Amino acid sequence: MALDQPLSFPAVRDQVSAAEWRVRVDLAALYRLVAHYGWDDLVFTHLSARVPGPEQHFLINPYGLMFDEITASSLVKVDLEGNVVLESPYGVNAAGFVIHSAIHMAREDAHAVIHLHTDDGTAVSAQKDGLLMITQTAMNAGYDLAYHDYEGIAFDFDERERLVADLGAKTSMILRNHGTLTVGRTCAEAFVRIFGLERACTMQVRALAGGVAINWPAPGAAEKVAQQNRQSSQMAGDETETYAAKLAWPALMRRLDKLDPSFRD
Repeated sequence: MALDQPLSFPAVRDQVSAAEWRVRVDLAALYRLVAHYGWDDLVFTHLSARVPGPEQHFLINPYGLMFDEITASSLVKVDLEGNVVLESPYGVNAAGFVIHSAIHMAREDAHAVIHLHTDDGTAVSAQKDGLLMITQTAMNAGYDLAYHDYEGIAFDFDERERLVADLGAKTSMILRNHGTLTVGRTCAEAFVRIFGLERACTMQVRALAGGVAINWPAPGAAEKVAQQNRQSSQMAGDETETYAAKLAWPALMRRLDKLDPSFRD
C-alpha cells in the first residue's frame, strides 16, 4: 500500500479467534490513548501484545501509521522471528521487534509491552540518578523499576539477552538515554503502569526546573510505599490484572468511544 494513499484496511475479525480480536481492540485502544496523551513520536516507538494461544505470535503497529490511525484490523501479527503471519500491506519496525520480541520471549507474564520516547520520560532517562523518589507518584512507579544502559538503536539481536537480564522480574524500565517501558498481564495493566511512570517523570522534570530546593521525603518513605504496593499486589493474588487497571480501563475505553470509536474496526 502506498503511504500517500487514503488508509483502507481489510477487516480481519472473521480471520482471527474471538480471543485475538479482543486483544486487537485493546491494543488499538492503547495506541489511541498514547496519541491522546501526547506520548507518541510520529510513527516511531511501539506497543505490542501477545496473541492468545500456543503459537507465540504477537501484534505490533504497522510501520508508517500515526498512532491515532491504528485500528484493530490494521495491527500486524508476527512471530518471534519477525515474520508476518497474517497478510498485511505494512511491515514492522526492526528496532521495535528487537525490544518487544526479547521481552515476550523471556516473560510469559508480559502479554503487553509499552515502549515510549516521551519528552519527560526520555529527559529522566538521560539524568544520572534516574527517577528520583521525590513524589508519591514516583514512589509508586519506582518500587518495581529497572534500568537498561544505552547500546545504540536497538537493531542488534544480541542486545535482547542483556535487556531481558536488566528487566528481570520487574514490570517497569527506564532505558537510559532512550525512553520508558512497562509490561503487563493485560493491555490495561501495562497502560496504568506507563501512565504512572510518565507522570512521575513529568513531575520530576518540573520540580527540578522550578529553581528551588527539593523537599525530600523522610527517610524510609519510599521503602514504605514499596511495601504497601507489594502488599496490594499480594492481595490481588493470581488475578489477571491489578485492581487499579480493572477500575481505570473501562473508563478509558468509554473516553475513547466518545472521542473516536474507529479503533474498534
